[in-house]
Amino acid sequence: MKVPGWLETPQGLDRTFEFGDFSEAFGFISRVALVAELHKHHPDWSNSYGSVHIRLCTHDAGNKVTPKDYELAIAINALL
Repeated sequence: MKVPGWLETPQGLDRTFEFGDFSEAFGFISRVALVAELHKHHPDWSNSYGSVHIRLCTHDAGNKVTPKDYELAIAINALL
């Protein structure tokens, strides 16, 4: 399955989001956190100023990509 903007790597589904400044990036992180809680599935991420990198994998499945990861990637895309 492909999700627009996401790259499947051996480590998981990866995507970097770029924003105009730190406040926009942090606001996005906050919205993703709420969606992740609804899905009961939490991303690994990092933030540097206006950039947010997210990696999705299912730790309970041996850090593999599962349908839960695709579902969360689709939900995160919907926030844009």
